[in-house]
Amino acid sequence: LRPPLPAGMVWPPLGARLAPPTPSGSGGSGRGDASHLTPRGGAGVGAMSRWERAPDPGPGGAEVAAEDAEPESPDQCLSLLPWDRFSAWLHCVCVVGFDLELGQAVEVIYPPHSKLTDKEKTNICYLSFPDSNSGCLGDTQFCFRFRRSPGRKVSFCCFLDQLDRDLPVYLKKDSAYYYGYVYFRQVRDKSLKRGYFQKSLVLISKLPYVHLFRTMLKQIAPEYFEKSEAFLEAVCSDVDRWPPPVPGKVLQLPLMGLIMKLRIPTYRDKPGTTPIVQNMHQADAQISMALPTVHEVDLFRCFCPVFFHIQMLWELVLLGEPLVVMAPSPAESSETVLALVSCISPLKYCSDFRPYFTIHDSEFKEYTTRTQAPPSVILGVTNPFFAKTLQHWPHIIRIGDIKLPGEVPKQVKVKKLKNLKTLDSKPGVYTSYKPYLNKDEEIVRQLQKGVQQKRPTEAQSVILRRYFLELTESFIIPLERYVASLMPLQKCISPWKSPPQLRQFSQDDFMKTLEKAGPQLTSGLKGDWIGLYRHFLKSPNFDGWFRSRQKEMTQKLEALHLEALCNENLVFWSQKHTEVETVDLVLKLKNKLLQADREHLPVKTDTLKKLQTHINDIILALPDDLQDILLKTGTT
Repeated sequence: LRPPLPAGMVWPPLGARLAPPTPSGSGGSGRGDASHLTPRGGAGVGAMSRWERAPDPGPGGAEVAAEDAEPESPDQCLSLLPWDRFSAWLHCVCVVGFDLELGQAVEVIYPPHSKLTDKEKTNICYLSFPDSNSGCLGDTQFCFRFRRSPGRKVSFCCFLDQLDRDLPVYLKKDSAYYYGYVYFRQVRDKSLKRGYFQKSLVLISKLPYVHLFRTMLKQIAPEYFEKSEAFLEAVCSDVDRWPPPVPGKVLQLPLMGLIMKLRIPTYRDKPGTTPIVQNMHQADAQISMALPTVHEVDLFRCFCPVFFHIQMLWELVLLGEPLVVMAPSPAESSETVLALVSCISPLKYCSDFRPYFTIHDSEFKEYTTRTQAPPSVILGVTNPFFAKTLQHWPHIIRIGDIKLPGEVPKQVKVKKLKNLKTLDSKPGVYTSYKPYLNKDEEIVRQLQKGVQQKRPTEAQSVILRRYFLELTESFIIPLERYVASLMPLQKCISPWKSPPQLRQFSQDDFMKTLEKAGPQLTSGLKGDWIGLYRHFLKSPNFDGWFRSRQKEMTQKLEALHLEALCNENLVFWSQKHTEVETVDLVLKLKNKLLQADREHLPVKTDTLKKLQTHINDIILALPDDLQDILLKTGTT
């Protein structure tokens, strides 16, 4: 369903790019977008029908950086209602405090009209504070992830869906979950009954941009704790000036006098490459900050306590095995879980993962029950209670305080699960899992050498990320090659028949291809690759990956079928057939156009225009009464 539109806006004809509205009385601006128009009156109900010209944000305002000076398409700048730009980045901002009678409570939600169910608020309350045993004095940053309540309305913005399609698969938002990015402060305060000031500033978003929101909180939270809600309102107003999160563009995001510059990756980027965002000279006094990434965590720092086992952990994550990370604080647990999920990039981790999980979580019973096997999920926990509750889980990672080693770490053996009694157990990996692949000693030596030479942690992370990328690509390329062979040949596509079906995936046929075109072509690692593939084909990660590939190839077949139709002389065909057959053809062609728009098929705009022309020509060749009916008739 389309959202209700402001007066004066109409949907464009099929295949055309979205055009901005021209509000009544604006007189036009000569600009190709509506980004310079902002509603007067804030978020009030009556604000939507009155418009005024906003002052130009100036250098570094809500515009795309000069490095990408190509004109912005109107659909990237479209702003239908107040807070639409804000909603493209954040769902809301919460302040969670501690009430002596109620415990944790949401004190502020901004913008005030943001919708959160009671269940969502409860989850946010408990997940925004560290467990009492963590003893987090001072400022702590971490993140969590929780399920959205069912039955929520889908996002209003169709153009945001277009942006999501341009993202790499591992950065696409999951509409079933929210992320919470937390800045928690606990300091002594004798004026309060408990003797402590405890409060969290929390950003709720569907976007997995950990580094961006962590940086943002670092800039605004300390100042917020010293000021009032007026400061928070000013921050949100700044976010509502941000451009849409367009992948591939260098964006400039104004934030309380600071300009954050960043680039969101696209699926077209070569895996493992991160284009550098250069700091540009600002014409005014605004301070500029270039973010090297929007989503990556410090991989080496996270894996440092267990880096002798990184290859085994990669296998466990790849296979979707149940994993628990037991850590002393939410900061360590959340970063380690996010590092684990990212280690199989560019594959998407398709199971659930919780960077910080508590006994109050709404899924606590579901994930800790002993009546069935542990689910495919990665949990980050800090409460000692979990050492007992989750001791039946097959793989547990115990980490201490994450500190970069000043000397070469000692080899840490894999420990037996029965030795894990409490959260005070020694750091290590507790599992009976036997890796399929032989251990790669070279990466361990390389990282150890880096420690000896005091190589910067960023450089160590680059080495580790490249290692994981090459390992994942060596594993997935044979599957990509085999699945591509399931695609029918183009000569099988006839305009007068339905598009052909993909051939079925056969595990036996795939296994036969590994002898000559297996991972040995790109990886020197030895081991039981066949066993690893067999296990992977039963995992949620394979299911998610294959469904995605299946959808892409099916859409490609539909697109090729559309092109085949366009290359036919459809008017000549209609002259050779009855009126009933011609009307049936017109309706089918209209449905094809609707499908192309609805499913965002990879079809050129020229192809869609050509097909629309064919439809119009066929209709004009029919009698007048049929013309009137067909021109008015929509499609399903």
